[in-house]
Amino acid sequence: MVSMIQTEPTTLPSSNSKLIKLPAAEKNDIGGEMDEDLIDDHHDLIKVKAKAKVELMMMIQPHSGLPKPEAPPGVNAEDEDEDEDEDEDEDEDEEVLVPSQSQSQSQSSLISDIIRSRSNTLSAAISKRFNSLKETTTKSISKSKSVDVVTVIDLSGVKVVVNNKNNYNNNNNNMQLDLMKGRATFFSRSNCRDCTAVRMFFRERGIRYVEINVDVYPERSKELIKRTGGNSHLPQIFFNDNLFGGLVELNSLRNNNNNNNNNLIETRLRELLRNKCSADAPAPPVYGFDHQEEDHLESEYSSIIKLLRQKLPIQDRVMKMKLVKNCFSGTHMVELLIQHFDSARHKAVEIGKQLAAKHFIHHVFGDVNDFEDGNHFYRFLEHEAYIPKCYNFNGSTNDSEPKDAIAVGIRLTKIMSAILESYASQDMLHIDYFRITTSEEFRRYINLAQDLQRVELRGLSSAERLAFFLNLYNAMVIHAIIRIGTPDGVIDSRTFFSDFQYIVGGYAYSLNTIKHGILRNNRRPPYSLVKLLGNGDKRLPLAICKVNPLIHFGLCDGTVSSPVVRFFTAEGVEAELRSAAREFFRRTGIEVDLDKRTVYLTRIIKWYSGDFGAEKEMVKWVINYLDSTKAGLLTHLLNDGAGHVSIVYDKYNWGVNK
Repeated sequence: MVSMIQTEPTTLPSSNSKLIKLPAAEKNDIGGEMDEDLIDDHHDLIKVKAKAKVELMMMIQPHSGLPKPEAPPGVNAEDEDEDEDEDEDEDEDEEVLVPSQSQSQSQSSLISDIIRSRSNTLSAAISKRFNSLKETTTKSISKSKSVDVVTVIDLSGVKVVVNNKNNYNNNNNNMQLDLMKGRATFFSRSNCRDCTAVRMFFRERGIRYVEINVDVYPERSKELIKRTGGNSHLPQIFFNDNLFGGLVELNSLRNNNNNNNNNLIETRLRELLRNKCSADAPAPPVYGFDHQEEDHLESEYSSIIKLLRQKLPIQDRVMKMKLVKNCFSGTHMVELLIQHFDSARHKAVEIGKQLAAKHFIHHVFGDVNDFEDGNHFYRFLEHEAYIPKCYNFNGSTNDSEPKDAIAVGIRLTKIMSAILESYASQDMLHIDYFRITTSEEFRRYINLAQDLQRVELRGLSSAERLAFFLNLYNAMVIHAIIRIGTPDGVIDSRTFFSDFQYIVGGYAYSLNTIKHGILRNNRRPPYSLVKLLGNGDKRLPLAICKVNPLIHFGLCDGTVSSPVVRFFTAEGVEAELRSAAREFFRRTGIEVDLDKRTVYLTRIIKWYSGDFGAEKEMVKWVINYLDSTKAGLLTHLLNDGAGHVSIVYDKYNWGVNK
């Protein structure tokens, strides 16, 4: 009698949440009772295969962002959904027949085929999706090249904006790529109109060039004369190592282009720059290499100063109820000079006076003009309390022979003009301070600014002092913005204009000291109750006796609302200031509203109303520097007799002019 082994139905979840039910065990082929171990092995095999199917089916679920893959052959997605709904309603205890081993193998094979088919379909869908995105992007970009608009391409998680340039700029860019094998170089000088024309020619056509300004690199002047055969007229243009000529030759090429062939100039430039630049071409300036100028002579007192620094007893002393640091007595200095130079006492005193006049040493209280023998105390220039705060002091003072103040001022002005010509917009309204910071021109400016430490300013005329301090102020503002940033408002501006200082002629000069103490004849700054320079201040004799209100249109504070930066000459400073005022009022500074009977003026006039006079006189004074349109409107408004004229001062924009 054959005993049947009755087993409970077993259910396993599939990837589609379908219940697979295992029936009771069957008989074996020989009619005997089925071995209990064989039945357990059979059930275990089915469980493992079902589990593998579940895991594999869970791994190939497509991403929600991708298109749903097509059903493999022989499988209908709708039928599967219906089967899922029916299976959820079935009784879990329902018994079904357990498939045989061969049937299980066929089911396993079918499962593998389904997995493989779905995997291939998913890969194909992903590849198709990416190809479609690539084609869409390519078509959009290709279309945007022919239309002068902004094209927006939306991808999944990415937004690409293609900003198309006009055809002229595209032609320039293409020409620039062709020209990059060679190099265009031209020699120039600061404040040269012809050099500016050449610079604009290269910029308009997108041609990268190297500019060698002989005011910044005076050592290259000899090279220019040698390459041109003695012609020092500037500008001089080189394409690779070949001399092309100056502005006359460039204009001749441009005129031929306009009259005959529109592509002649482009073709000519391609011919000149189609080959790679050789080593014989003018070399670009290299950052960090200084030229030892012949006029940079060592002072005749350098050896004496070195001796005094080593031998004098420098101590802190209490004098007049104050602690005076790093000082020495005049008696010790005289005796040291007598001992080492075997000179008479009166000669040693004379040497001391010369050292004081050249600003090697200063009296500790500043109330003695000349050096005196006796119980008077002095200190070296580098020991002054304000020296470490000065931005043209690099750890040691300049002990070379003091240079002429006019010569140093002109050289600084030329270098700073070269900087602006290279790193500012054509109208000077926007300055690239970041590129200035890393430029060789600015590095040379910083080195040259050290020559200001001991220049003699007392021999300058009124016009020379006016031009010198106007230029120094504008140069210091650029340096200050690079080093300490820009002020955010009126309160923050006090620190900006007071803390940034230079050593000039042995004394510290801040931006406020130059503007209010020197250029405004020591008048009080806005919102201040005291003057900057006291009665005994050594800088006070340099103040301009008569205040010229036009200086406010020649001083640039590095802000959007301030006048543009410019530099002046001693010979034409008055005319140049008038030109600066006209340019400022033409661009901004005044608006006339006839309907509201209101004049809108720059707030600079309000801050320095004491320099401009009463409002009624000030408005009439402004008419002299307006163009014909604004002058006519303002004159009509003041003389029509229709009523009161209101004056409103615009809000000052402290944003940096970058």
